[in-house]
Amino acid sequence: MINDKLPKIWYGGDYNPEQWDAPVWAEDERMFKLAGIDVATINVFSWALIQPSEDTYDFSGLDELMDRLYKNGTYVCLATGTGAHPAWMAHRYPEVTRVDVQGRKRKFGGRHNSNPNSAVYRKYAAKLAGKLAERYKDHPGLVAWHISNEYGGYDYSEQSAAAFRVWLKERYGSLDGLNKAWNTRFWGHTFYDWEEIVVPNELSEEWNGNRTNFQGISLDYRRFMSYSLLECYKIEYDAIKEHSTNIPVTTNLMGFYPELDYFEWAKHLDVISWDNYPSLDTPVSHTAMTHDLMRGLKNGQPFMLMEQTPSQQNWQPYNSLKRPGVMRLWSYQAVARGADTVLFFQLRRSIGACEKYHGAVIEHVGHEHTRVFRECAELGKELEQLGDQLLDARSQAQVGIIYDWENRWALDLSSGPSVALDYVNEVHKYYDALYQQNIEADMIGVEENLSKYKIVIAPVLYMIKPGFAEKVEAFVKAGGTFITTYFSGIVNENDLVTVGGYPGELRKVLGIWAEEIDALLPGMSNEIVMNKEWGTLSGSYKCGLLCDLIHSEGAEVLAQYGSDFYKGMPVLTANSFGEGKAYYVASSPEVGFLQGFLANLCEENGIKPLVSAPEGIESVQRVKDGVSYLFLLNHKEGDLSADIGAAERTDLLTGKSFSGSTVVPGRGVLILSDKN
Repeated sequence: MINDKLPKIWYGGDYNPEQWDAPVWAEDERMFKLAGIDVATINVFSWALIQPSEDTYDFSGLDELMDRLYKNGTYVCLATGTGAHPAWMAHRYPEVTRVDVQGRKRKFGGRHNSNPNSAVYRKYAAKLAGKLAERYKDHPGLVAWHISNEYGGYDYSEQSAAAFRVWLKERYGSLDGLNKAWNTRFWGHTFYDWEEIVVPNELSEEWNGNRTNFQGISLDYRRFMSYSLLECYKIEYDAIKEHSTNIPVTTNLMGFYPELDYFEWAKHLDVISWDNYPSLDTPVSHTAMTHDLMRGLKNGQPFMLMEQTPSQQNWQPYNSLKRPGVMRLWSYQAVARGADTVLFFQLRRSIGACEKYHGAVIEHVGHEHTRVFRECAELGKELEQLGDQLLDARSQAQVGIIYDWENRWALDLSSGPSVALDYVNEVHKYYDALYQQNIEADMIGVEENLSKYKIVIAPVLYMIKPGFAEKVEAFVKAGGTFITTYFSGIVNENDLVTVGGYPGELRKVLGIWAEEIDALLPGMSNEIVMNKEWGTLSGSYKCGLLCDLIHSEGAEVLAQYGSDFYKGMPVLTANSFGEGKAYYVASSPEVGFLQGFLANLCEENGIKPLVSAPEGIESVQRVKDGVSYLFLLNHKEGDLSADIGAAERTDLLTGKSFSGSTVVPGRGVLILSDKN
């Protein structure tokens, strides 16, 4: 439970009454009650209102808002407002604005334009957070702290360059250590003085986004910028905790956002929160995978859905409406996968600037007689009805899929072998193959304890961090099943190749070595030809993108390439290691192969699908106090049936009992409890 002041799934979202005159506020309060809104996130971008000058603070408006909301029955997730610094600060202290990747100094404007290594910015952000905590720590309406907003964006200023050099000294200890880690003898880059090191931007090492001359330098700068922004968060966190020790603190993450290492950030958040904005054509399994990643950041702890839109975004190329029923459906998808809150951006639509066409619970028409409001009010009633039954319920998945931000950075920065290699897409292929068969998986980091899983999958694990290979060997030796793929085990944490044959440190457990890596052009493919029938796999399947040319060193060859000069070389191997097995998939296979491959392994490991259902049905299970809650979500417009087994289950939303073949209405949701 996030806060026992409100023992239910929280319902509400971002509220910006400062953008409106007082007569609107009473109408907001009336409509909040109609919709079942019980939490408002406030003060997200109000720094300039609270601190109109360097030495002046005015909390009168926030005092009134806090009291008014609580009196109306609405609790508060209180933001520190530091996601956008005031204009006076940028004018008086130009150092607080960023320098971009092209070396251009930014002026005041936009948001998230603060230099994370500006001493001025850090000083005033921490001071404001401390004042807010001291003032509101005992307010009865306060249920959570929200630091800043959607951290991100890199800075390349002189302040960051100086801080980068300090960070490097702490990381490497000496210039000799740094020169070795960065392989600076390449292209005459040897450094003899720390001051010679500059930031890797378009004036030095990088161009066109992730193109770089020196992967080690650029990789470390990404680590450093993630660290710098995290330090800003931690400064505010500490300032809050000095006064407010019993209220959880968070900041809103953004799923697979590439710039920050969220596994490292998660160590410093009391509860994970994130903003979910899929497009109309985003695969529902991709959204599911992202929810599972957010749940996995803190070892399966439930998270907060901090933002989603009730209807549409404003910043995507095509801002489609959520069709009738989809807002409710996607809200329950979040709950099914670990969310203990359903919060929106925003509660009332703005009338000016760039978010005036972003969806809201209260539309520009200003009354409750809209489709969106009706759907929100209906969901509010259901969440009230559910009470605390689902709070803190957990996943019991037996498959873990590894995702690592530093591995993604290294892959993105790699000068080859293929521009088409997309780490998130390749991870999603494996996740989706399980999802389509109603088999649950956790998204986990490389620091996770693997022993809780029967199967661990690590697609394209290019970078092997210290100790991870030994962890995999121990997992497999104890009876676990490990799967990795082409272009894995290539480099260490400094992006230096592990010589002696790919896949480097994983070579022993996999029982193979890779001689070459072929990159196929768009439209090209090869074949995975099975040596014999294995469960649902037989015959041949297409593969492409990359093809590792591998040799067995004791591993059983299950399939071979079907064409090109490496026809007959292994493409799928299984190596017995201790009590378990390690599999290597040497290319990127078609969907049919992956589904059959993973179905076979799950069957061998006693992992069963939650239900038998056609494409379009999503099944998820959360467990609490020995009671399982099976969510069935129908992502199609028409009715679909799922076989849930002979045992009778009760739907929490309707009270009806179900067993066997169970009809799920189009875009409908069932939450089936096995409690007698």
